[in-house]
Amino acid sequence: MSTPPTAESLPLAPGEGASQEVWEAAVAAVLRKSGRLTGADPDSAAWGALTRTTLDGIPVLPLGTPQTAAEVPDTGFPGQAPFTRGATATRPFGAWDIRARFEDPDAELTAQHVTEDLENGVTSLWLVLGEAGIAIESLDTVLEPVLLDLAPVVLDAPEQPVRAASEFVRHLVHRGVQPAPGTNLGANPIGHRDKRPMAKEVVRDVADLAVREGLRAITVDGTAVHDRGGSDLQELAYTIAAGAEYLRLLAQAGHDPSTAAGLIEFRYAATAEQFPTIAKFRAARRLWARVLELSHVEPELRGQSQHAVTSRPMMTRYDPYVNMLRTTVAAFSAGVGGAAAVTVLPFDEPLGLPESFSRRIARNTSSLLVSESHVAEVTDPAGGSHAVERLTEDLAVAAWDLFTRVEETGGLIHDLKDGSWDRAIAEVVSRRRAQVARRERPLTGLSEFPQVAETLPQRRAYPVPRDVVRNGADFEAMRDQPATTPVLVATMGTVAQHTARATFLTNLLTAGGITARTIGATADVEEVLAAYRGEAVVALAGADRAYADWGADLVTALRAAGAQHVVLAGAPVDGVEVDDHAALGLDALAFLHRTRERLGVGTSTEVAQ
Repeated sequence: MSTPPTAESLPLAPGEGASQEVWEAAVAAVLRKSGRLTGADPDSAAWGALTRTTLDGIPVLPLGTPQTAAEVPDTGFPGQAPFTRGATATRPFGAWDIRARFEDPDAELTAQHVTEDLENGVTSLWLVLGEAGIAIESLDTVLEPVLLDLAPVVLDAPEQPVRAASEFVRHLVHRGVQPAPGTNLGANPIGHRDKRPMAKEVVRDVADLAVREGLRAITVDGTAVHDRGGSDLQELAYTIAAGAEYLRLLAQAGHDPSTAAGLIEFRYAATAEQFPTIAKFRAARRLWARVLELSHVEPELRGQSQHAVTSRPMMTRYDPYVNMLRTTVAAFSAGVGGAAAVTVLPFDEPLGLPESFSRRIARNTSSLLVSESHVAEVTDPAGGSHAVERLTEDLAVAAWDLFTRVEETGGLIHDLKDGSWDRAIAEVVSRRRAQVARRERPLTGLSEFPQVAETLPQRRAYPVPRDVVRNGADFEAMRDQPATTPVLVATMGTVAQHTARATFLTNLLTAGGITARTIGATADVEEVLAAYRGEAVVALAGADRAYADWGADLVTALRAAGAQHVVLAGAPVDGVEVDDHAALGLDALAFLHRTRERLGVGTSTEVAQ
């Protein structure tokens, strides 16, 4: 039997002996050492061990090869059909549009934030108007310092889209300004439950204003699905279906397909899952180009205008500074995926209205990626990657299938009315919650490596509560109601023997709002009893050998001293009768709820929003 090649001996250049079989052998050898493969597993099992899947069951490969992308259709060139590689051949000015979101109802303060952002890197504005943001009558105050011929403005007024559009146009006319390209009146009645019955009238009125003034009229907002917990596949199918509905409504309002296509912009969520995000933006362009092809739009007009927003559900209220890392990866992925505009939400967004510091960090994230890292210099840098091309193709095909099923059942508005989307999204939310509970989707600072003592930044509340299902909501709910009594973590053996399991336990308990008091003992039950202070719950952490040698005696002694619930870190050990176990792969959420019940503290069953 030949010796498997090492990573150092693998040639990198094609034609020098590298092959898929060689890679499999080298990777399988490493996986066997770590216990992820057995000696009986073939080398080819390395693919399954390293391949992860999205919530939709689409595989994300660990490595792309020509074979994995052999059936992927030709993606062409940037700026050409099918537009997978980019809506335009190059980025304007070698960068993406850095778009900041404004929703603070304090118009004077918002005007200050607008000025600060525009003077320090932001290139376009996203204004939330109405109940959840800026009063429409305050538009003049907010826009007064803005050079509207240079900075595009995108409106977001779900309750009164026509009034907001009319007021904005009035402001333009009053100032005698020709608005910057990309300015969008932002109507989206399909995405707002109360406006769906009026969609035809809203689209007609806003489109008339937009065509007259040379603006965009419609925003198809995929974050409406994402924020409620929907998957990438659902977000793609929803936006393409909504776009098709808007094309029909615009046609009814008298606009030809090519004009209608130019009135629509798409908004997508960008997450810290790097490759699925890159593939989603690429797949979205291909899907929309196909819709416009079927609508007989001229080929050069089939590119999709994309606005990326860093994900709200991925952010956490606890240890919010980690959100800076999440949004950086998300912004990078959106930029690499070809988004024309990118909004990085401030790291404190889950806590309330962002302030100047967090807004600065948000805008600088894009500025650093564009100006320091030069990420935008290359159009479609992921193009040609076999793994990314495969993932893009799989996402596009699955989304098109879902889109066509929606069309066959009567269109998106019909499905939204009958609750089909609500039920489908609820299923995805349930799957994600289960994965987060088992920490298969770890959340740094929340479900993993939480801070023992943390003071959260204080922010002013939003005018209207957020309708966002955050990925870490279940863990946040426990942190919101911390246990008032600690768990005793008793270590057994030397520091080297117990450190890993003790650290695992204390981090796990902290993630559930439970304080751990740790004591150490080398090999003596009496040492533990001497430090015991009557805690109802005791957790033991040590090596399997220590458990076998004196674990049973320690459990018996602790119960006699008053311990009501004893937990063992690791797998069950013969002869050591405990009430619960905590080991890698457990349902952490269920374990924490059981432990909290023993401590006499419950958790609200309502998912935190």
